[in-house]
Amino acid sequence: MEDLLRQYAAIVVFLGIAGVVGIALLVMPFIVAYRNPDSEKLSAYECGFNAFDDARMKFDVRFYLVSILFIIFDLEVAFLFPWAATFGTLGWFGFWSMMLFLGVLTIGFIYEWKKGALEWD
Repeated sequence: MEDLLRQYAAIVVFLGIAGVVGIALLVMPFIVAYRNPDSEKLSAYECGFNAFDDARMKFDVRFYLVSILFIIFDLEVAFLFPWAATFGTLGWFGFWSMMLFLGVLTIGFIYEWKKGALEWD
């Protein structure tokens, strides 16, 4: 039984250190943070309009197009890392399936670029 507990000691130490680091990261902002926000910090964030205005007001759709593009290319990177890690075992089918995926993303990006969706006039 003592040998079994010795095998799990490293996991317990790892979980203890992870818990201490996690609690420290949660508590430190309350201790160290500067608590005097200005009007710019309290203003609308990134979307360009106030959060509690009239729901029927017009807003710029380009922000959402750029954010969707960011999500698409972020997911592309999330697919590329595992693909690159197992590239040697996938063979030609894995290679050409990723090239097809990247080709579809490239065509979509060129389409949005040609339509002028990325222009901020």
